[in-house]
Amino acid sequence: MARHTFTVGQTIEFVPGRYDGSAPAGTYTVVRQLPNDQMDREYRVKNSRDGHERIVRESQMRGRASGPFG
Repeated sequence: MARHTFTVGQTIEFVPGRYDGSAPAGTYTVVRQLPNDQMDREYRVKNSRDGHERIVRESQMRGRASGPFG
């Protein structure tokens, strides 16, 4: 089974697909890595603005640069 790419506590950009309804794009924090056997792993993430949590697939996530200039 493939490992998760993102870690708990990491800040990511959520990029919703055309079928994701009104899910807002933007900055989220990874709250939990979810177990699954899929190639497209899943995570529970929390919106940085409104605190709403949702489950997203890794293909919908973009890592953010970390450090003093990222």
